[in-house]
Amino acid sequence: MVKASATVDIVQKKLVYLYMCTYAPQKPDLAVLAINTLCKDCSDPNPMVRGLALRSMCNLRMPGIQEYIQQPVQNGLRDKASYVRRVAVLGCAKMHIQQGDMEVDGAIVNELYNLLRDPDPIVLVNCLRALEEILKTEGGVVINKPIAHHLLNRMADLDHWGQSEVLTILLRYKPRSEEEIFDILNILDSYLKSTHISVVMGATKLFLVLVKEFPHVQTDVLVRLKGPLLAACTSESREMCFAALCHVREILRSLPGHFSSHYKKFFCSYNDPHYIKNQKIDILCELVNDENVHSILEELRICCTDVSIQLAHTAIFAIGRIARTYSERCVKILAGLLEFKQEHITSAVIQTFRDLVWLCPQCVSSVCLALPGCEGNIQDNEGKHALIWLLGMHGEFITNAPYVLEEYVDNIKTETSPTVKMELLTSLVRLFLCRPAECQDILGRLIHYCIEEETNMAVRDRGLFYYRLLSSGVNEVLKILSGPKSDPSLGVLADRTEQPVNTWITDFNSLTPLYDKKYRESYSSILTKSELSFVSKHLVEDLHSPDDSEVSKETIDLFSLICGVSISPERFEKKWTSIATKLCLNIEWKQEAEPDLLQTSLHVLNIYTIAKSKAGTQPWKSYLYAQDSNRNMFLVELVLNTNPPVLQVTVKQDAENKDALTNFVTFLKSAVSTVLGLIK
Repeated sequence: MVKASATVDIVQKKLVYLYMCTYAPQKPDLAVLAINTLCKDCSDPNPMVRGLALRSMCNLRMPGIQEYIQQPVQNGLRDKASYVRRVAVLGCAKMHIQQGDMEVDGAIVNELYNLLRDPDPIVLVNCLRALEEILKTEGGVVINKPIAHHLLNRMADLDHWGQSEVLTILLRYKPRSEEEIFDILNILDSYLKSTHISVVMGATKLFLVLVKEFPHVQTDVLVRLKGPLLAACTSESREMCFAALCHVREILRSLPGHFSSHYKKFFCSYNDPHYIKNQKIDILCELVNDENVHSILEELRICCTDVSIQLAHTAIFAIGRIARTYSERCVKILAGLLEFKQEHITSAVIQTFRDLVWLCPQCVSSVCLALPGCEGNIQDNEGKHALIWLLGMHGEFITNAPYVLEEYVDNIKTETSPTVKMELLTSLVRLFLCRPAECQDILGRLIHYCIEEETNMAVRDRGLFYYRLLSSGVNEVLKILSGPKSDPSLGVLADRTEQPVNTWITDFNSLTPLYDKKYRESYSSILTKSELSFVSKHLVEDLHSPDDSEVSKETIDLFSLICGVSISPERFEKKWTSIATKLCLNIEWKQEAEPDLLQTSLHVLNIYTIAKSKAGTQPWKSYLYAQDSNRNMFLVELVLNTNPPVLQVTVKQDAENKDALTNFVTFLKSAVSTVLGLIK
């Protein structure tokens, strides 16, 4: 094959080189024989041969190849033919990858920066890509004012993918004045009208980043993006359509109803895959208003009878979301779906009804009228759980409620779900309070079964609890079960509130919207980002303060907690019960401090929560875990007492290591004291 490469036929030479590149890793000793031929071809008068030989040399994955390709690559960077320079620039990146952990060659980097002014636009883009790879550990290409302005002026010479690349890299440039910002925007304005969606998205993101301080300009840019996004949403490419729909959802977070006039664009087509239909249904829920609610509900009603059970559930739950503001129409549609007597439809509708009556108490009467007769079509645990809850909570308005629950009690021995059994107990006790004559015998039989025959301890304990509660008198039962039956304050669509564009701008035109990431500040109601950095900063200072007499500075410097450690609740419980307590201490607590403040701060410092009490519980408890870089696992119990205000800390360690334990306790104490220092 090496001999066969000595030909003037370009096609034959290309095939031979492809063979060599493929089998060089398997036969490195024989592949060395091809080096001289490739080096000779790198000096061939034909630029196509030079480029082909240089590309093939860079693709030979064999040890020691770097010393052979370094000089040809450097010569290629100065070649007169643009094709050879394109290959040589990418060869620099390949050479860097093959070198592994060796230091970056500054001469090559300088050469690539100089080639950014190459007259060939493809060489320019290849230089950017090569520099990104070579300088990856240093943050990629450094963009200063001359480079940024040069790239902007060369945009017109680039193809669509090159323009997208440049627009992405320009996000790193920070203009120095408002005048410069608007000069850049004037240059980019035409790219918002590009025929290529990737260029439009890249230009839009750059616009949004540059005008962070001008919200009205950001809104204008998003308005101009409407047309290209809608076109992408109807694209034949399913991948492009899905990406566009995900970005529409992002925009709707800041501009609710922005696409309302084009709601029909988001109706499901018969040949749409399931993941696209899901996105469209979610968007339709965001676009509902008084003018289009009838059309959107009709579209969702059709989707509810789709052959796909998953899509039908999605559409039914979507109607439930819309019912928070248009309850009468939606309940009527949902009640009509019960007439199909399909198991999966009935179950989803009942679950929707359960959530709806909690949010919208005005729907209770309509829902109660629709429930009789649907119990025979529910077989899954979620549906049965929802129906039983409704019968217990609002059974006084449902004529046959005791008899439906009696049927479940008669078949209790065949029921496999403990959650259904426990919900049946609670519902029957609730119904007994308002219809005692009809429920007394049924409830007695159920409690007897749960105490005497049930094998699941959770169900048995629930039965014992209600037996003892009922023994203490009806008044005591009323005190326990007299909670609210609804919470109308949650009846509005909370996700309709406008959010600033800057909250999601960094993830725009990236993969993040496709992951359906729920934007929430890690600890928005407790700590701001500046406060979190303050905690981390002061914690480090505390750990390294010379006043710490327990641990030496050198030991603490080596101590760190691993990020992202996970442990199952079962494993934590097993460890906690089997390991002896290593250390207990009390930390003085501020009465006005919220324990959640401590929880969130510890999470930032890689101390994770496995379980905790609800807010306001007395005493408040929390169980945490952490692991250091030497794989020492620490288990922690926090107990907060209010009288007097003191935080009791219990620490356990899975392996005996006194130094690691001391380091961890010092770390924990410093974190607590720093957090308490934030409280004014």
